[in-house]
Amino acid sequence: MLDTMKPIKLFKFPNLNLFIPFSLLTLLLTLSIVSCSTEETDAIELNTTEPSIVEVLKSYDTPETTDRRNSRPTFKTLNVALARTGLAGVVSSNRLTVFAPTDEAFEALGLNQRNITTVPNLEEILLYHVLGDIVFSSDLMNGFVPTLNGAAVQVNLENGVMINESNVIAADVQVRNGVIHVIDQVLLPPSDNLLELAESFDPEFSILVDVLELTGLDTVIANNGPYTVFAPTNDAFVAVLSELDGYDSLEDFDTPEDIELLANVLLYHVVGGRVYSSDLSSGPVTTLNGDFQLDLITLTLTDANNREVGLVPELLNVQATNGVVHVIDRVLLP
Repeated sequence: MLDTMKPIKLFKFPNLNLFIPFSLLTLLLTLSIVSCSTEETDAIELNTTEPSIVEVLKSYDTPETTDRRNSRPTFKTLNVALARTGLAGVVSSNRLTVFAPTDEAFEALGLNQRNITTVPNLEEILLYHVLGDIVFSSDLMNGFVPTLNGAAVQVNLENGVMINESNVIAADVQVRNGVIHVIDQVLLPPSDNLLELAESFDPEFSILVDVLELTGLDTVIANNGPYTVFAPTNDAFVAVLSELDGYDSLEDFDTPEDIELLANVLLYHVVGGRVYSSDLSSGPVTTLNGDFQLDLITLTLTDANNREVGLVPELLNVQATNGVVHVIDRVLLP
């Protein structure tokens, strides 16, 4: 786990400042989640006579390519989904990278070109398969890559090329406006917001949920963002109460001053934007209520009171629709 926590670049592009909040609207307008340097962008000469991403995907569905004796993949379901959601035009006219699930990948979920449009949040699922610039397999490195959905996919190069749990079975299909990587499973984005995610871990994070509700920050964490939350467990909250004089339980926080104290503590656990473990580096981390220190060698955080707090390695990078969660074993105190 220490290796996965090292600060690494996902692509051979300038680093992104993921501590700056951004929205899906911004992503769609700029189409620049993964930004190329000027030199590298100029170095990619696309042949304008070549077909677009959608045209190439459709070309795989011609009678000669769908012959059962032919092993080439087909994309009928993906093409119908793109057309029915109105995303076919977007995918045809912008510089993009598409992770394209085959018809067999959709069939594994019981989906085909006849029922694909009945899937809830189909547009968000499709956007989860798209990167905002041209990214070849040689540009990929282990880590998390933001998609046009807003959430990120995880790249794993330890055994071939994997995107989340799917395998890239054909890479670098270059087209006029981008590149296609064929994958053998449909990528499913997170479906719960940060509050729903915390509730789904109940009772492990039930105290965190109670504190969010008590301070009124529950609606903020559910409806705004994106945020990165360093989330203390129930045991962490029980332990910190034993450190505070006059507070034996949440019921003791019953004045406006007490509620403000709790709110400030919570905000000390929240960073603006989506910050994955592969984006972290040792040093100060700026939260919505001050800084704490991060040490990736020991996987510890040090709060403003010089208390050490441990990251839980197996519970890093838990994604929500509006952010990402890293679980910690102690409450940070500003």
